[in-house]
Amino acid sequence: MSITKNVALLASLFLCGCVVTVNDKVLVGKNRVVAWESKLVIAHRGASGYLPEHTIAAKAMAYAQGADYIEQDLVMTRDGEVVVLHDHHLDTVTDVRDVFPQRARADGRYYVIDFTLAELRQLAVSERFQEIDGERSAVFEDRFPLMQSSFGISTFAEEIELIQGLNKSTGRPVGIYPEIKSPAFHREEGKDISAAVLDILSTYGYTTMQDKVFLQCFDPFELQRIHAELLPAMNMAVPLVQLLGSGPDYEPLLTDEGLQQVAAYADGIGPSMFLIVGQESRASDLATTDLVERAHGLGLAVHPYTFRNDQLPAFVDDYEQLLRIYLDDLDVDGVFTDFPDLTVAFLESNL
Repeated sequence: MSITKNVALLASLFLCGCVVTVNDKVLVGKNRVVAWESKLVIAHRGASGYLPEHTIAAKAMAYAQGADYIEQDLVMTRDGEVVVLHDHHLDTVTDVRDVFPQRARADGRYYVIDFTLAELRQLAVSERFQEIDGERSAVFEDRFPLMQSSFGISTFAEEIELIQGLNKSTGRPVGIYPEIKSPAFHREEGKDISAAVLDILSTYGYTTMQDKVFLQCFDPFELQRIHAELLPAMNMAVPLVQLLGSGPDYEPLLTDEGLQQVAAYADGIGPSMFLIVGQESRASDLATTDLVERAHGLGLAVHPYTFRNDQLPAFVDDYEQLLRIYLDDLDVDGVFTDFPDLTVAFLESNL
């Protein structure tokens, strides 16, 4: 085909909305659909832009909004239950200070591991807040009102049953994306949270690389232990994701050698979005890194966090622009988002 005909064909395809560029390669027709349909929408703590994080209501809403995977942050109770909460503290998302005022540790914090599941059931879960001089204020002012309606703490098993139940009733194959929180802290408290989480995954049928699960953790030593010891001992093999923060502790993992080491035990990385585009970037001058390209070169999936419509970085004007930079221009494989509906709508509008 002549150059002129090629240009004419591409022009007509652009007008029909059938072309997308990924890493400067033009993808046409079915290739475009495959590229964009493979992008994952990961509901960060559920539909947490609309309902209090990690509540069953937030997870059900995320499911209804079309998320591909729904995240569960996991911590343990005094009686060995695995529950879904972002922190191993209770005092920024519940009314624990009101219900159990004498149960704080010396540092003034209320630890999940000091309470039984039955005690946690007595707490009301709220939108995340900060408390200064006894006054509570929401971290995100325009989200669900503080201490309104009725929300509680759920177990990991209960949440899996919700998602699997909805998969059965809707026919959709939505996955789970659990995170093992603070494994070293749990070991100091006499709990092996990783073994407990794997046991629950096995019970509910998440045992192979083909199952709809990613297991994530910030602790590289714990992920190596899971990969080399726990999974083989349980005859399991599930995809592992190394989370990467922006602090100095993670700098060794971002080198070529460090990333190669990650690829030896993990199947993907979950970096802060600012490890891909510098936080001080401006729209006219994006400071991008080669992290995505290097990770893809090692066969690692890349799922950055956290994409929020109400907390945009300075280098974009709106949420769609943010998604376009990461999903299209930089070709990440999926994103953690507080707003699954907006992210699903963006992907569908670009098919």
